[in-house]
Amino acid sequence: MKKILSVVVLLITLVTFTFASPALAGDASKGATLFSANCASCHMGGRNVVNPTKTLQKADLEKYDMYELDKIKTQILNGKAAMPSFGKNLTGEQIEDVATYVLSQAEKGW
Repeated sequence: MKKILSVVVLLITLVTFTFASPALAGDASKGATLFSANCASCHMGGRNVVNPTKTLQKADLEKYDMYELDKIKTQILNGKAAMPSFGKNLTGEQIEDVATYVLSQAEKGW
C-alpha cells in the first residue's frame, strides 16, 4: 500500500511539473500597455516586421531558446541586432511586466 501511494504521489508530481506553464512574476495587464507603447510597432500580434522568421510566437521562442522570462527580460533590457535596448526607457519592473505579457501571449497564441 505504501509503495502504491508513493507511485501515485510521484506521478502527480511529474504531471504537475511537466505540463505546467512557465511561472510569470510580472503584471501582464501592465505589460500589455507597455508593449503597445514600446513594442507593437515591430511586434504587433507577436510578429516581427524586421525579421519575420523570429517572431514572438511560442514555437519561435522555443526554437531560438528564448521561451523563458529571464531571457526575454535580457533581450528587452539590452536589445539585440535591430532591436533597441529599453534599459534606459523602462524600469526593471516594467521590463518584467512586458516579458510576462509576451510569455502569456505566446502561450495563448497571440
